[in-house]
Amino acid sequence: MTAPGNGRPVKPARLLPALALPLALLLSACHPSPGAAGGAGGDSDGKGSVTLHVGDQKGNSEAVLRAAGELKNLPYRIRWSTFTSGPPLLEAVNAGAVDIGAVGDTPPVFAGAAGSRIRVVGASRSSAAGEAVVVKKGSGLHGPADLRGHTVAVAQGSSAHYMLLASLARAGLSTKDVRVTYLQPADALAAFSRGKVDAWATWDPYTSQALGSGARVLTTGQGVVDGLSFQVAAPAALSDDGRGAAVRDYLTRLRRAQAWVHRHPRTWAEVWSRETGLPQDVALAAVHRTRGTAVAVAVDDAAVDSEQRIVTTFARLRLIPHSFDFAVIVDDRYNQGLPPSGTAPLRYRKGE
Repeated sequence: MTAPGNGRPVKPARLLPALALPLALLLSACHPSPGAAGGAGGDSDGKGSVTLHVGDQKGNSEAVLRAAGELKNLPYRIRWSTFTSGPPLLEAVNAGAVDIGAVGDTPPVFAGAAGSRIRVVGASRSSAAGEAVVVKKGSGLHGPADLRGHTVAVAQGSSAHYMLLASLARAGLSTKDVRVTYLQPADALAAFSRGKVDAWATWDPYTSQALGSGARVLTTGQGVVDGLSFQVAAPAALSDDGRGAAVRDYLTRLRRAQAWVHRHPRTWAEVWSRETGLPQDVALAAVHRTRGTAVAVAVDDAAVDSEQRIVTTFARLRLIPHSFDFAVIVDDRYNQGLPPSGTAPLRYRKGE
């Protein structure tokens, strides 16, 4: 038995029965936009007899597709549902309520460990500079090794969580050497601002928000994490001729929209600011650092290996029930024409 489109052997014994993981273990690595509503939405675009149900977060896929003009002349309908983060979005994919949606690098790890019916069908690579551990400007901490004995806030199970672990390991430390406090971004920001924690491991736009409010970067994910995010689909949608074709077209439109963002960073920052309520300067900084650097890449062996390292790390820490073969949940049929996953993120020229 092989996974659709990739020829890799599927080992059913590796797929767990659906597990009711605690929500605390399913926190997002998908960079949720501030103010996003969970499961809301239902607006639709396009026309035709085929409807593609797309899960989204406020200010993400729908907003960028609309800003780039990629929702015009759709030969199928898109029905949008808005989620606060990746884990509930993937729960909807598993339940068949959503056909496809975008998440970061960690939610598929938790969903895969729970035996969810999902397939990773697309990938993007962005600059990892937005994944950062920040400290106050006057802090005496200057590198990951200085975190020994100090308190760090992070969202458990998030991409920033993995970045923190990898940064500590590179400095010869582990979580036993620091005091990790698990907080969602809003609570982490409050704790960081009041000096209740010494450092905060987070992602854009929160990184840009912190830097604009008197913080500085202690370390980033550059050279530590790969900056990958994924499009995840329901197997039933992929096996349906109409929805499968719509998925292919949708992924193509997203790639064009990513390219549009890079050519029009200020315009996109204005749109993103309106969508999310972020100050425009914070939105523009996040676009330059992370959101506008994305390039569509193949879900290839290197991407699978990158995710497998996350699986191994979180299994070792018992944040997921046990390890599994990440390749089992990959469908690489949409890789054609895409660069390798190791392709460098886009860079801005001075003045853009």
